[in-house]
Amino acid sequence: MSVVVLSKLVLAMNSTPLSALNKYLYDHIPLSEAMGVQVVEALPNRVCVTAPLAPNINHRDTVFGGSASAVAILAAWTLLYVAMRHEGLACRVVIQRNTMAYEVPITGDFQAQAELDAAGWARFLKTLRRHNKARIQVRAVLTCEQQPVGALTGEFVALAVGDKLA
Repeated sequence: MSVVVLSKLVLAMNSTPLSALNKYLYDHIPLSEAMGVQVVEALPNRVCVTAPLAPNINHRDTVFGGSASAVAILAAWTLLYVAMRHEGLACRVVIQRNTMAYEVPITGDFQAQAELDAAGWARFLKTLRRHNKARIQVRAVLTCEQQPVGALTGEFVALAVGDKLA
């Protein structure tokens, strides 16, 4: 993605952040639309996404574990996407590894909330600016009916686009 396209996306996100962000996810990660994922909060330090039960249901009338994991990963990835755009950084972000804990079956619509650890984010930015690549761990908590039902811990890698960050 070029800097010009990134700039247009940032401008669009500043005027209608959630609709632009949802459109970006649907266009670039089509699974997010098929799963019914909606970004409902997008701040530089916190992102919350929701997903309905129906397109994510399994044979036990609960959320399929793969769907729960995918929604949590989307929340964490989207958080990094938003935070880096807020910093004016153009990077590719990929997940390197993750662990997922499923505490109880998810029986209805659910959400995933990811938050940045301030100290970890500062280290990440320093490394990224120095080496044009960095790793960061992000946690996303899944809830259903305002009760915790699972959590993801993911390690993500950011790589500068080309030889520069912006």
